[in-house]
Amino acid sequence: MYKNKELHQFLLEKAWKLTEEWYESLDKSDPFGVYANTDPDAVNVLKNQNYEFHLQFFQLFNQEESAFMEEFEGWIIKVANDGQHLATPSHLILREFFRIRGHYIKFIKEFASIHEGKYSEETIDLWKQKVFDMMDKVIIWFMEEYHKFSMSRLESQQEMIYELSSPVITLNKTTALLPLVGDIDTARAKLILENTLKQCSRKRVDCLLIDLSGVVMIDTMVAQQIFQLIEALDLIGVKTTLSGIRPEIAQTAIQLGLDFDKVSITSTLSNAMDSISTIV
Repeated sequence: MYKNKELHQFLLEKAWKLTEEWYESLDKSDPFGVYANTDPDAVNVLKNQNYEFHLQFFQLFNQEESAFMEEFEGWIIKVANDGQHLATPSHLILREFFRIRGHYIKFIKEFASIHEGKYSEETIDLWKQKVFDMMDKVIIWFMEEYHKFSMSRLESQQEMIYELSSPVITLNKTTALLPLVGDIDTARAKLILENTLKQCSRKRVDCLLIDLSGVVMIDTMVAQQIFQLIEALDLIGVKTTLSGIRPEIAQTAIQLGLDFDKVSITSTLSNAMDSISTIV
């Protein structure tokens, strides 16, 4: 049996000292992430997170494993979703988990030395093995949550970038311009559709100029979605003019059999601007 209240108490008494020594020995040379932050408040938060980790992990020797894992969830969710940790390279976080694990093994050796002869080598080895096994589980769980929150944050940032990269620019009371630049994949095309409809409705646009001269490549799925945007705009009463269509984009549209009947087309944005008065 690996649970031991005497060992648990010994480790608890070491917890804060371990946190202080851990922070002092921390490699703070990396310019990014939670470990490089020298702001006193941020340092205090980091130390408290580390201390709370020790208190929670040491429950390994005082609780059943199911209860131990259940109570650990709060710390893992909180820290994995912490902005400072999300800005920290994952290999640096793993490095600290491994360093802490090493400290725990040394404490077990110290405890065994103080109580020499009281506990068998088999029991001491079992304690060490439980530290390794449980730390592995905690690390995997933490990194799964870290990855989930990182991806969610990245997706939110990507959506913001997409919105900023597809602005509906008001030209006059009823006319606006949507300049599209760069590669457009399916995900971005979907956001362009949603964002453009909302902006045109909010700004009460009657005529929208969509300039594609900055779009280098476009696949069949994206071409279809652009024409779905045009059809959706037509349904809310917005007339569209396409400008700057590259030959390869035109070829894709023809191959798809897309209908240009409801679309005014000009070769350049300048020509589209000149034709505004005839469209409205």
